[in-house]
Amino acid sequence: MTGQGASWAEAFLEMMSVERAAARNTLTAYSRDLGDAAGFLAGRGRDLADATAEDVEAYFVALSERGLSPATASRRRAAVRQFYRFVLGEAWRADDPSRRVEAPKKRRALPKVLSRAEVDRLIAAAAAKDGAQGLRLACMVELAYASGLRISELTGLTLAALARDPAYLIVKGKGGKERLAPLNAAARTAVKAYLEVRPGFLPKGDKANPWFFASRGKEGRLTPRRFAQLLDEAAAHAGIDPARVSPHVLRHAFATHLLEGGADLRVVQTLLGHADIGTTQIYTHVAGDRLAQVVATRHPLAKKR
Repeated sequence: MTGQGASWAEAFLEMMSVERAAARNTLTAYSRDLGDAAGFLAGRGRDLADATAEDVEAYFVALSERGLSPATASRRRAAVRQFYRFVLGEAWRADDPSRRVEAPKKRRALPKVLSRAEVDRLIAAAAAKDGAQGLRLACMVELAYASGLRISELTGLTLAALARDPAYLIVKGKGGKERLAPLNAAARTAVKAYLEVRPGFLPKGDKANPWFFASRGKEGRLTPRRFAQLLDEAAAHAGIDPARVSPHVLRHAFATHLLEGGADLRVVQTLLGHADIGTTQIYTHVAGDRLAQVVATRHPLAKKR
């Protein structure tokens, strides 16, 4: 950056550092974003100090055309807006040229979803591991898919919650809110099989370990990170790209497959523990796309055409 705009940007960054105690990475990001804006304005014969509203608006249009993500465009817009608010507060300009610029809309990415056949292959691959390790992993996959549990809820299950073959779990989710998570026959069978080998996972001298998925690790239970690693290995053995599989993807599959089967959206919302139904509605788009694909590829008339 050069000219008056550069000196204003330097003063802005100093203010962010001293008055707002901005972290070094934040200051670096602001400097980079303002430098990007200054470079664009220089191409229009302008500077940060004398840019018009049309110039700033053109900059954000250019961001979209350059293929930047909505999140990156929003961050750069925020940096420019904060800069001009500072400039306005210092009375270096009488107007804010960024005020009328609308924020780029963030598109919500659709969740990754496995097909029912892929989930079956994943469970089979998990169970194929040797002995107790396979029974534990298969149990975790079955529970996650059967109940739509979050990874923290799954690894936080206690022995008391499952020791008596319950038909459902009482899960404490986000915000301490409780919900019922039903268990199907396959999940209950997997739980019984795992319970027989669970003692082998107990830390030495810790027969009173309260966790269902006990471990000899420091925490006394299997960690979310370790489960994710084991899931990656099972995906590879099942012939599924591990990048498409994660503990949360099993929760996505649970919700999507329920909707594909005709479940009511409100019921799925309750089962997932979503406070806002808008969060659950994203699964209707996934299910709709998959149903349309099935019709297009399997319907007799579609085949004829």
